[in-house]
Amino acid sequence: MEVRKLILLTFLVVLAAGAWLAYGLLLPVSPGGQKFVLLRSGYSTRRIARELKNAGVIGSTGAFVFWHEFHRKPSLKAGEYLFENDASVIDVHRRLARGDVYVHTVVIPEGFNMFEIAKAIEDSGLGKAEDFLKVVTSDTALISDMAPEATSLEGYLFPNTYNFTRTQSMHDMAAAMVKQFRQVASQIGLAGNVQQTVTLASIIEKETAVPDERAEVASVYANRLAQAIPLQADPSVIYAERLSGTYGGALHHNDMRFDSAYNTYRHAGLPPGPIANPGKSSLEAALHPAQTKFYYFVSDGNGHHRFAETLEAHNRNVAALRRAVAERR
Repeated sequence: MEVRKLILLTFLVVLAAGAWLAYGLLLPVSPGGQKFVLLRSGYSTRRIARELKNAGVIGSTGAFVFWHEFHRKPSLKAGEYLFENDASVIDVHRRLARGDVYVHTVVIPEGFNMFEIAKAIEDSGLGKAEDFLKVVTSDTALISDMAPEATSLEGYLFPNTYNFTRTQSMHDMAAAMVKQFRQVASQIGLAGNVQQTVTLASIIEKETAVPDERAEVASVYANRLAQAIPLQADPSVIYAERLSGTYGGALHHNDMRFDSAYNTYRHAGLPPGPIANPGKSSLEAALHPAQTKFYYFVSDGNGHHRFAETLEAHNRNVAALRRAVAERR
């Protein structure tokens, strides 16, 4: 009789345990909205289970650990995960085994400088802008073979759309952008004085958003450089003030006297380094400027530019621009 009771009790215990396990494994849990869970490399299975339970993603840490003990391959992947739909422990475990991590999309337009890229990184939830700037102003080893004189990664953070995760470091993100630059540089045959070419390309990029004009803009600067005429590029003055933290959002006449090696009104030749991160067409324009006799250009008020060989012709173009602006008012 006692044996029968013991068997019955054991059966009931096993049945209860099985019911508890099935309940814990199969019952869908609602995260109650979007829940982000960051699981770092090195976390134990129990630590992962606790993080998921604390976020309201699973209902039982024990069930999760039990299930993993019998499903160790593939291993659980570190990363940030977004949970927003009802899911069981089994469903959640499968996602972690697949490495279905959440990625943050960062869009870097052509012409963004390192300050703007740092802000885009921060706005995407990947970390502080200042941390990214620390990397790009110190980790020049990433580009030292191509541009040994570079004092930052400015110019080499190639504009593109990137998908990053929160487990990637700021160094990883900068390295991905430099890698993309290297690929494009190889495609277009960028060689020789890379720093000089990229610096010129960055000014071209900031001066015009019209791809068809970039070779002509490049010709203006190439002609001025050949004659040791100051480039007088407004974007270089803006960048000089950005570096010093004094840029107020607009240029004024007095700004042209700002004391900086990046001020191409005060100093002939190219600035010490790039002032932004150029795209492919600006790099190509810097490599292959158009053959012209232009020394001047000014906006036509419609997104394009008027080019001139002489100061007199340039002044007429400037007057035409002023008339067009006045008429629109």
